[in-house]
Amino acid sequence: MSGFKFKQFAVEQDDVAMKVGTDGVLLGAWADCDGANRILDIGTGTGVIALQMAQRNTEAQIYAVEIDETATKRARANFDASPWAERLGVEQTAVQEYSPLEKFDLIVSNPPYFVDSLLPPDAKRSTARHTQDLTFEELDNAVTRLLAEEGRFALILPVSEFEKYLTITQLNVVRRCDVHPIEGGAVKRVMAEFAKQKTKTIALESIAIEKGRRGDYTDDYRALTKDFYLKF
Repeated sequence: MSGFKFKQFAVEQDDVAMKVGTDGVLLGAWADCDGANRILDIGTGTGVIALQMAQRNTEAQIYAVEIDETATKRARANFDASPWAERLGVEQTAVQEYSPLEKFDLIVSNPPYFVDSLLPPDAKRSTARHTQDLTFEELDNAVTRLLAEEGRFALILPVSEFEKYLTITQLNVVRRCDVHPIEGGAVKRVMAEFAKQKTKTIALESIAIEKGRRGDYTDDYRALTKDFYLKF
């Protein structure tokens, strides 16, 4: 098994298309889950973001949806093997068809993107990384429907795709973090939190991952992810 070990849990991932990556771990460490009683992870994949939510918020019930059958089974196994199995659940369904009894205080997603790019040959990876099964409009409609009135929605996207999402969303940006792979370099990812209501100001943040040499991580990145990565 090609597992990925974190400080308090492990993620097995040999049979899923999208492995644990920096984007998901960043979002799972950054999204504000304090005080959330019900959390939803859309497109959970291996379940890593949901597991991070369970570690960070010791009271919340965390739900996950995943369209791929193999990934759903893998996420369920990863949840069951974690210390928080009783608070984690996953359902194989398209989020467009997901109808829980209650709405969510926090929704998180590392969604599919590359709207206009050529599709890769691997079908599972295609589903995980392209929007033919979940367009930005469908994601936004689902989030708006499932989010509590005072809830938050957190996602991570490449800069160009984030700008596209901003043109269609019914929600309002309340917090944004620009992600620089290299300190002083260009912004490559954006993490953002949205709400149904506007705020007077948007909380603006930025983080750089490496100082310039591969593996030489910045203090900010270490501080954000230290509760998860073994190397920190």
